Amino acid sequence: MSEHDQAAPSDNPNEAGQNPSESAAGKEADVFAIIDALNAENAQLKDRALRTMADMENLRRRTEKEVIDARTYAVSSFARDMLTVADNMRRGIESVPLDQRTNAEGALKTLLEGVELTERDLLKNLEKFGIKQIDPHGQRFDPNLHQAMFEVEDTSVTSGTVVQVVQAGFVIGERVLRPALVGVSKGGPKPGVDTNA
Repeated sequence: MSEHDQAAPSDNPNEAGQNPSESAAGKEADVFAIIDALNAENAQLKDRALRTMADMENLRRRTEKEVIDARTYAVSSFARDMLTVADNMRRGIESVPLDQRTNAEGALKTLLEGVELTERDLLKNLEKFGIKQIDPHGQRFDPNLHQAMFEVEDTSVTSGTVVQVVQAGFVIGERVLRPALVGVSKGGPKPGVDTNA
């Protein structure tokens, strides 16, 4: 047999023994498999993008809060040092007996007025930076804001009431800069109990 006598392979699928519907179904299945793979990859990328966006939003919020906290509480160390100055001014005023303070004349009166004015101005300037003095006299004892130094036997006041302030406390923003040092009543009626019943 010669080379010409051998039949050349046919380009016609019918002649190659393939059914045209089988060939089309195979190609269609390949296309659907590719579409499914692309849809899965698309869903995965969308999920990753959404997670990244959520992480970025959380980071933005956290950073924003840290910046606000830094602005609010940056002066804490300085403020603590300034509280000592305010305390010393108050001690200086209170070192003069009350009757002499009320009846003071001349240089002593001017000195006391100057120290009191300076103390008020210092406290006012501290308030500009969010540092507020807390004076709990007559309030219910709060361990978050007050530090009990002693108890005072007093049956006329509800137990656990601040009856004496040894040293004023201060807060900065929502944080305690220094708790108030207080004397707390004991021996009186329990809190929340109606004594008139």
